[in-house]
Amino acid sequence: MATSAAKRYAQAIVSLAKEQSTFEAWDADLERLNELMSDPETATFLVSPTIDIADRDRVLFGQLEGVRPETINLVKLLAQRQRLEMIPELYRLFQEAVLEERGYAIAEVTTAEPLGPEEQEMVKGQLKRLVGKEIELRLKTDPEIIGGIVARIGDQLIDASVINQLRQLRARLATV
Repeated sequence: MATSAAKRYAQAIVSLAKEQSTFEAWDADLERLNELMSDPETATFLVSPTIDIADRDRVLFGQLEGVRPETINLVKLLAQRQRLEMIPELYRLFQEAVLEERGYAIAEVTTAEPLGPEEQEMVKGQLKRLVGKEIELRLKTDPEIIGGIVARIGDQLIDASVINQLRQLRARLATV
Protein backbone atom coordinates (compact mmCIF):
# COMPACT_ATOMS: atom_id res chain seq x y z
CA MET A 1 0.00 0.00 0.00
CA ALA A 2 1.45 3.33 -1.05
CA THR A 3 1.82 6.11 1.46
CA SER A 4 0.06 9.36 0.72
CA ALA A 5 3.38 11.23 0.86
CA ALA A 6 4.93 8.96 -1.77
CA LYS A 7 1.84 9.39 -3.94
CA ARG A 8 2.10 13.19 -3.72
CA TYR A 9 5.79 13.16 -4.65
CA ALA A 10 5.14 10.78 -7.54
CA GLN A 11 2.27 12.94 -8.82
CA ALA A 12 4.46 16.04 -8.68
CA ILE A 13 7.27 14.30 -10.58
CA VAL A 14 4.87 12.96 -13.22
CA SER A 15 3.38 16.43 -13.63
CA LEU A 16 6.84 17.97 -14.06
CA ALA A 17 7.95 15.18 -16.43
CA LYS A 18 4.80 15.66 -18.50
CA GLU A 19 5.27 19.42 -18.64
CA GLN A 20 8.93 19.13 -19.69
CA SER A 21 8.66 15.86 -21.70
CA THR A 22 11.35 14.28 -19.51
CA PHE A 23 9.80 10.93 -18.57
CA GLU A 24 12.85 8.94 -19.69
CA ALA A 25 15.29 11.19 -17.80
CA TRP A 26 13.21 10.99 -14.62
CA ASP A 27 12.92 7.23 -15.00
CA ALA A 28 16.71 6.85 -15.32
CA ASP A 29 17.39 9.11 -12.33
CA LEU A 30 14.76 7.44 -10.13
CA GLU A 31 16.05 4.02 -11.15
CA ARG A 32 19.52 5.08 -10.01
CA LEU A 33 18.13 6.31 -6.68
CA ASN A 34 16.16 3.09 -6.29
CA GLU A 35 19.30 1.00 -6.87
CA LEU A 36 21.12 3.09 -4.26
CA MET A 37 18.37 2.59 -1.69
CA SER A 38 17.97 -1.11 -2.56
CA ASP A 39 21.41 -1.85 -1.14
CA PRO A 40 20.63 -2.65 2.54
CA GLU A 41 23.92 -1.30 3.91
CA THR A 42 23.69 1.96 1.98
CA ALA A 43 20.02 2.44 2.83
CA THR A 44 20.66 1.82 6.53
CA PHE A 45 23.51 4.32 6.49
CA LEU A 46 21.52 6.99 4.64
CA VAL A 47 18.45 6.85 6.89
CA SER A 48 20.27 6.39 10.19
CA PRO A 49 19.65 9.26 12.63
CA THR A 50 23.06 8.65 14.23
CA ILE A 51 25.00 9.50 11.05
CA ASP A 52 26.24 13.06 10.71
CA ILE A 53 24.23 14.91 8.07
CA ALA A 54 27.37 16.17 6.31
CA ASP A 55 28.72 12.60 6.07
CA ARG A 56 25.36 11.33 4.80
CA ASP A 57 25.15 14.08 2.18
CA ARG A 58 28.73 13.48 1.04
CA VAL A 59 28.02 9.78 0.48
CA LEU A 60 24.56 10.38 -0.99
CA PHE A 61 25.44 13.12 -3.45
CA GLY A 62 28.74 11.44 -4.33
CA GLN A 63 26.67 8.57 -5.73
CA LEU A 64 24.48 10.88 -7.80
CA GLU A 65 27.01 12.40 -10.17
CA GLY A 66 25.43 13.06 -13.55
CA VAL A 67 21.79 13.11 -12.45
CA ARG A 68 19.63 16.07 -13.37
CA PRO A 69 19.41 19.14 -11.10
CA GLU A 70 15.70 18.48 -10.50
CA THR A 71 16.58 15.04 -9.15
CA ILE A 72 19.22 16.52 -6.86
CA ASN A 73 16.57 18.95 -5.57
CA LEU A 74 14.21 16.03 -4.95
CA VAL A 75 16.89 14.13 -3.03
CA LYS A 76 17.73 17.22 -0.95
CA LEU A 77 14.06 17.65 -0.11
CA LEU A 78 13.63 13.97 0.82
CA ALA A 79 16.81 14.04 2.91
CA GLN A 80 15.75 17.21 4.77
CA ARG A 81 12.35 15.68 5.53
CA GLN A 82 13.92 12.33 6.49
CA ARG A 83 12.04 10.49 3.76
CA LEU A 84 14.84 8.85 1.79
CA GLU A 85 13.43 5.43 2.68
CA MET A 86 10.40 6.13 0.45
CA ILE A 87 12.52 6.21 -2.74
CA PRO A 88 11.74 2.58 -3.79
CA GLU A 89 8.02 3.21 -3.33
CA LEU A 90 8.30 6.54 -5.16
CA TYR A 91 10.06 4.84 -8.07
CA ARG A 92 7.37 2.15 -8.28
CA LEU A 93 4.58 4.74 -8.21
CA PHE A 94 6.32 6.81 -10.88
CA GLN A 95 6.64 3.77 -13.15
CA GLU A 96 2.96 2.94 -12.66
CA ALA A 97 1.94 6.53 -13.40
CA VAL A 98 4.02 6.54 -16.60
CA LEU A 99 2.31 3.33 -17.73
CA GLU A 100 -1.10 4.86 -17.05
CA GLU A 101 -0.03 8.02 -18.87
CA ARG A 102 0.74 5.82 -21.89
CA GLY A 103 -2.67 4.13 -21.78
CA TYR A 104 -1.82 1.00 -19.82
CA ALA A 105 -3.74 -0.39 -16.87
CA ILE A 106 -1.82 -2.21 -14.16
CA ALA A 107 -3.31 -5.54 -13.14
CA GLU A 108 -2.17 -7.22 -9.94
CA VAL A 109 -2.84 -10.88 -10.70
CA THR A 110 -2.69 -13.63 -8.09
CA THR A 111 -2.71 -17.30 -9.04
CA ALA A 112 -2.13 -20.51 -7.08
CA GLU A 113 0.82 -21.42 -9.31
CA PRO A 114 3.06 -19.31 -11.54
CA LEU A 115 1.70 -18.52 -15.01
CA GLY A 116 3.65 -19.45 -18.10
CA PRO A 117 4.15 -16.96 -20.96
CA GLU A 118 1.14 -18.24 -22.94
CA GLU A 119 -1.11 -18.08 -19.88
CA GLN A 120 0.09 -14.55 -19.14
CA GLU A 121 -0.82 -13.46 -22.67
CA MET A 122 -4.25 -15.07 -22.32
CA VAL A 123 -4.85 -13.25 -19.00
CA LYS A 124 -3.69 -9.96 -20.56
CA GLY A 125 -6.09 -10.46 -23.47
CA GLN A 126 -9.07 -11.19 -21.21
CA LEU A 127 -8.33 -8.24 -18.93
CA LYS A 128 -7.78 -5.94 -21.92
CA ARG A 129 -11.27 -6.83 -23.17
CA LEU A 130 -12.70 -6.03 -19.74
CA VAL A 131 -11.05 -2.64 -19.21
CA GLY A 132 -10.37 -1.51 -22.77
CA LYS A 133 -6.69 -0.73 -22.17
CA GLU A 134 -3.39 -2.45 -22.68
CA ILE A 135 -2.45 -4.42 -19.55
CA GLU A 136 0.77 -4.52 -17.55
CA LEU A 137 0.75 -7.58 -15.27
CA ARG A 138 2.11 -7.66 -11.73
CA LEU A 139 2.13 -11.36 -10.90
CA LYS A 140 1.92 -13.01 -7.48
CA THR A 141 1.37 -16.57 -6.38
CA ASP A 142 -0.70 -17.64 -3.39
CA PRO A 143 -1.40 -21.38 -3.01
CA GLU A 144 -4.25 -20.60 -0.60
CA ILE A 145 -6.54 -19.56 -3.46
CA ILE A 146 -6.32 -23.23 -4.58
CA GLY A 147 -6.84 -22.41 -8.26
CA GLY A 148 -8.28 -19.80 -10.58
CA ILE A 149 -7.26 -16.16 -10.58
CA VAL A 150 -7.70 -12.97 -8.59
CA ALA A 151 -7.07 -9.74 -10.50
CA ARG A 152 -7.13 -6.17 -9.23
CA ILE A 153 -7.09 -3.29 -11.69
CA GLY A 154 -7.34 -0.01 -9.84
CA ASP A 155 -10.54 -0.23 -7.78
CA GLN A 156 -11.91 -3.19 -9.72
CA LEU A 157 -11.52 -6.69 -8.21
CA ILE A 158 -12.12 -9.82 -10.24
CA ASP A 159 -12.13 -12.86 -7.95
CA ALA A 160 -12.42 -16.08 -9.95
CA SER A 161 -10.49 -18.14 -7.40
CA VAL A 162 -11.54 -21.62 -6.34
CA ILE A 163 -11.50 -20.57 -2.68
CA ASN A 164 -13.97 -17.77 -3.44
CA GLN A 165 -16.25 -20.16 -5.35
CA LEU A 166 -16.15 -22.58 -2.40
CA ARG A 167 -17.07 -19.77 0.01
CA GLN A 168 -20.00 -18.78 -2.18
CA LEU A 169 -21.17 -22.40 -2.38
CA ARG A 170 -20.93 -22.78 1.39
CA ALA A 171 -22.95 -19.58 1.87
CA ARG A 172 -25.67 -20.84 -0.51
CA LEU A 173 -25.81 -24.23 1.21
CA ALA A 174 -26.04 -22.59 4.63
CA THR A 175 -29.17 -20.65 3.59
CA VAL A 176 -31.00 -23.71 2.21
